[in-house]
Amino acid sequence: MPDNKLDILVLLRETNDPRPPAGVTSRGAAISDRGLRRIPNPADLAALEEALHLKDTLGASVTALAIGPKRMDDTLRLASSMGSDRGIRFWDHGMDGGDDVADARVLARIVKILSPTLLFTGSALTDRGNDPVPALAAAALQMPCINAAVSLIPKAGQVEAQRKSDRGARQTVSAPLPCAVFFEEVRTPRYPSVDAVTDAVSAAVELWNLTNLGLPFWEIGATGAYLTAADYGVPRPDPVRVVTPDPKLPAFERILSLLSGGIKARESKLHTLSADDTVKGLLQIFREEGLTP
Repeated sequence: MPDNKLDILVLLRETNDPRPPAGVTSRGAAISDRGLRRIPNPADLAALEEALHLKDTLGASVTALAIGPKRMDDTLRLASSMGSDRGIRFWDHGMDGGDDVADARVLARIVKILSPTLLFTGSALTDRGNDPVPALAAAALQMPCINAAVSLIPKAGQVEAQRKSDRGARQTVSAPLPCAVFFEEVRTPRYPSVDAVTDAVSAAVELWNLTNLGLPFWEIGATGAYLTAADYGVPRPDPVRVVTPDPKLPAFERILSLLSGGIKARESKLHTLSADDTVKGLLQIFREEGLTP
């Protein structure tokens, strides 16, 4: 058991609901045209449940953190109904256009201000897979990081975690405090009571922006991105669209045709000319393109 009370910060993110949106009609369920729903990331809720378990057993303090627009308040109120002590949402329009490196600077600054004993979040996002932002933030703070954790035991000055390894194996690792732990979707989140849900409707959500972090605007968003976004994309030149694969082709070839979006390359033509004729042809092309006088 740790000597001091644990202060746990849980990062909650949203993900696209893998279930298609459906609306009830007179003929049964029908697909809605309102787009996909957004839900709290299940692995993050499992990490929150792990933090609440430590709160119940060791008296830890749990703070839920969300980085995103106003709709993330619903996720923080869900965390409040489950038992979190504090909810913080950070958002600033300066974050628009940023990459993972710029977002990691924001998260690292928040963690530095709050100075938690443990940083919890999920190992992956349901719709996008691995999210490098928490790991980059931990690396920027020189904080040890345990990924793919399935259980955790706090000890004096350190934590001992069991993590998922290759081929279903389990590996026991330890790390000194403070530490970042990313959990697999193992522990089932608790279901809040009706009274807790009602109380969470009026729960306070702290709103933070760049002023609270003291970060200059050129370190976040598009200006602080390590990789700049491309201005435009070049489509494949002169494609031939195939509506359906040829049934005479082998199954493997038909699968490749479907995975390529039904587009196949044009057949090229080979022109054989002498060296002098090739030079003349190239010069003619350069003149037509305005590259040479």
